[in-house]
Amino acid sequence: MSPLAQIESLLFVSGDEGITVADMAAATGLMRPAILASLEKLAQKYAADTDSALELMVNDTTYRLVTKADVAPVIKHYFENPLSTSLSPASLEVLAIIAYRQPITRIEVDEIRGVQSASTVQKLVLRRLIEDAGRLDEPGRPKLYRTSDYFLDYFGLQQLADLPPLPAAATPSDPTTDEDGGDLFLQAFNQQLNQSGDES
Repeated sequence: MSPLAQIESLLFVSGDEGITVADMAAATGLMRPAILASLEKLAQKYAADTDSALELMVNDTTYRLVTKADVAPVIKHYFENPLSTSLSPASLEVLAIIAYRQPITRIEVDEIRGVQSASTVQKLVLRRLIEDAGRLDEPGRPKLYRTSDYFLDYFGLQQLADLPPLPAAATPSDPTTDEDGGDLFLQAFNQQLNQSGDES
C-alpha cells in the first residue's frame, strides 16, 4: 500500500476528530516529511478533482477530511429530514451506547462495538441526535459525546431516566462487561422504542 493510501485511510477512519501527523507516523511508520508530502498531494488531488466532494482541512496540528462547501445544500437537505430517513442498525447501536454511557468518546464507543464508528457518530451529530460534550482531559483530548434534547423529542422521551435500566452485567460502572459489544445497550434501547411504538 502506498504512503498516500495509508494516510488517506487514516484520515477517513479518524472521522470528525481528525488525526495528527504524530499519530499518522505512529500508525504507519512513515517519517514526518513523507507524511506531509502525502498530505499535500491529497489536498491538491481533492482541490483539482471537481467530481470529488472532499477536501483536506487542517486545524493546528490535526488533519481531517471534510466535504466541500459546494455540497452543503445537499447534505443540509438530507439531514433536515430525519424522520423520512430511518436510522440504520449501526446508528441505533451507537446511539444506544451513547445514551447509556454518556458522556463518552468515539474511541470508547469503538471499543464497546468492536468496530470503527467515526462515520456513524458524525451522522448522528449532523442529525442533531447527539452533540459535543467537551473534551476528555487526557492526551489527544478526544471529544466527548452526549445525547441532545432533540434525541428526547425524536424518541418520545421526557428525560433520560425514562430509558429502561440496563441488565446488571452492562452497567456503566462496570467497564469489563463490554464483551457483548453494543448488544445489551441496543436491547434495552429497543425495549424503549417498542414501548413508544405501542403507546402511539
